[in-house]
Amino acid sequence: MVAALLIFFGSDFFFPISTAVPYSTIITARDGSILHAFLSRDDKWRMYAELNEITPALRDAILFKEDKYFWYHPGFNPVAMLRAAGRNLLTSRRTSGASTITMQTIRLLEPRERTYVSKLIELFRALQLEIHYSKEQILQLYLNLIPYGGNIEGIKSASILYFGKSPALLSLAELTTLTIIPNRPSSLRLGTHNALVVQERNRWLGRFRTSQLFDETTIMDAMNEPLMAYRREAPQLAPHLARRLRIENPTTPIVHSSLNPAMQATAERLVLQYANRIRPYNIHNSAVLIVDNKSREVVTYIGSADFDNAFDGGQVDGVRAVRSPGSALKPLLYGLAFDAGIITPKTKLADVPTNFSGYEPDNYDRRFNGAVTAEFALANSLNIPAVALLKEIGTPALVSTLRKAGFSAIKKQASQLGLSMILGGCGVTLEEMTRLYAGLANGGNVQPLRYTSSQAPPLKTNTRLISSEAAYLVTHTLTQITRPDLPNNFDNSYHLPRIAWKTGTSYGRRDAWSIGYNQRYTIGVWVGNFSGVGVAELSGANTATPLLFQLFNVLDYNSPTGWFKAPKDASKLTMRLICPETGDIPGEFCRNPVTDYCIMGVSRYRRCQHRKAVFTNATGTISYCAQCLPYTGYTRRSYPNVSPEIMAFYQTHHIPVEIVPPHNPACERVFGNMGAGQVGPFITSLNDGSEYFINPKQSTEMELGCQAANDVQAVFWYLNDKLYRRAEPTEAVFFKPRPGALKISCADDKGRSRDIQVIIKNE
Repeated sequence: MVAALLIFFGSDFFFPISTAVPYSTIITARDGSILHAFLSRDDKWRMYAELNEITPALRDAILFKEDKYFWYHPGFNPVAMLRAAGRNLLTSRRTSGASTITMQTIRLLEPRERTYVSKLIELFRALQLEIHYSKEQILQLYLNLIPYGGNIEGIKSASILYFGKSPALLSLAELTTLTIIPNRPSSLRLGTHNALVVQERNRWLGRFRTSQLFDETTIMDAMNEPLMAYRREAPQLAPHLARRLRIENPTTPIVHSSLNPAMQATAERLVLQYANRIRPYNIHNSAVLIVDNKSREVVTYIGSADFDNAFDGGQVDGVRAVRSPGSALKPLLYGLAFDAGIITPKTKLADVPTNFSGYEPDNYDRRFNGAVTAEFALANSLNIPAVALLKEIGTPALVSTLRKAGFSAIKKQASQLGLSMILGGCGVTLEEMTRLYAGLANGGNVQPLRYTSSQAPPLKTNTRLISSEAAYLVTHTLTQITRPDLPNNFDNSYHLPRIAWKTGTSYGRRDAWSIGYNQRYTIGVWVGNFSGVGVAELSGANTATPLLFQLFNVLDYNSPTGWFKAPKDASKLTMRLICPETGDIPGEFCRNPVTDYCIMGVSRYRRCQHRKAVFTNATGTISYCAQCLPYTGYTRRSYPNVSPEIMAFYQTHHIPVEIVPPHNPACERVFGNMGAGQVGPFITSLNDGSEYFINPKQSTEMELGCQAANDVQAVFWYLNDKLYRRAEPTEAVFFKPRPGALKISCADDKGRSRDIQVIIKNE
């Protein structure tokens, strides 16, 4: 016996048994229902049945029929083997077998000719199987391999393809049908010989009754149950995600996706109907991604309007296709600007024709609005303010943030991107954009999306792109409904859902985007043609937004989850009085202040300079400085203090505006030495030799000002001998000071200059 054991375990070590079987890949929904099934690598429908799908009734029926002593024998039944051997010797032919379920499993794993040598090998393999696997696992393996004719193998494949349900949902009549077919798969062909199948089924049900395996009522109901089996198509739902998950999980027989099957089916129907409506405009495709904001699980994934439409590229996955985002990245830019302290929602920005070192962007409607608030610029998707903000923040800052957010195409394009990227001059995917907006819905924290319910959250759970305060301000702005990107005739066609949303239309009208979110879901919509053909009627507002609103109305109408609230740290996001003309702290000439949000310690704090005091003569034809101000006969007036680009806009559009009268030509301080010493502009702010104290915890800006000769059209400001900016002589220029010695220089366009020295200190 010792020698036999040594031989057995030695053989087991050198000739291990392999149970690796190429199963069909099954993609399930979050409720366990099958969305999509694929053939195995050897072109079989061999679906993997999990242990919880093998019900007690199925187990009892299959063991009663195939192996009553399965739980007790070591892989072979010695009594049955002796009985079979005796019968075979008496009749001189094989009349009775003694194969257990374990031995049958070995034959299914390693098919051989039916010889006595093969039987000995099966005995050895059966013992191996019993040693390495539990009885439940052996029964599960057997049920996954039993043949049902053609290329169908396994109880689950037969259950899905013939009854359209999981084995766990089979009735006694149905599971009895599936237990008898493997012995006669050719003659008992479901869907073809159903009458014969019913006859054989009822015969075995009679045996079950005789053995009292099931109660009488259950048996009678099973005998009277009609057989509704026929060959069905394998489930083929969510094809784009199914193929993606199959590639990402090549050896996993069952991939449990995060999709909500009801939402997926409803969204697919809506997208297909909408695609058919816009087809007459030569717009052929759409893609939709819906994310649960709390779990970051993808609950709906639609890569194209119709997967089977090969003519329109239906098999292209629009969720992962790289496209131009148009203006859809602007919310992130404004969030970065809020965090940089550059703007608050009511900060005035210039929407006027501007040349950015040779780049001259235009607005979508080819109109300009002059001075507008930041929230108006974002809600109305104005291009000039966005490009100006990007120039101030710096393209590398935006690119770095997008790389942190996982924008793969932007990582590759980083060295080539410029100011145009904020208007769509870069490549993004719907997946990346929806993930970004889901991050806005979660207070500026971006996380990887989860496509499977078993997918563990990443170790680094959050990537913070912007602060929760900035995210709230962006959301507050994107919730506004008085904006031009509402669909035409929207009020007559739709109920307006309460969402924060942003649209985008790429250059050449090739891509239309509309991405929206509430507390529960983020929905990303892309509409266009996979061929890249532009269409004149294509726009984010009128092409993508109607589908976005329709999806929200159908899938999340009257959501009870409430709306976004201001961040809990009320000490940071607060309200303050500002001048509506500039968005700055009210100054001397600000008569009607309003309230605005600000981020304490971040948002810049400077006095409004939209008007400035000027001393003039009684008729207002000459202005005076402090040096040449006469003792009598002068008056103090206020004049608009607008930037050069806004002034040019006013003049071009014939908007009347007061202009500061020319400086007193008799002034000796400004004009006295022009001929001899060629003295440059007189710096009126800051004061030469002074010390200035700043609060390091609060963003502060200081003003530069000068007085120049009447023939000067432009001045140039230098900080520590580095050019800071070009300005008009009367323009107020602001800069952020840093502690230390500071040399300030001002030169005019005649080549004359003047310097001062100041000291900046922390309080």
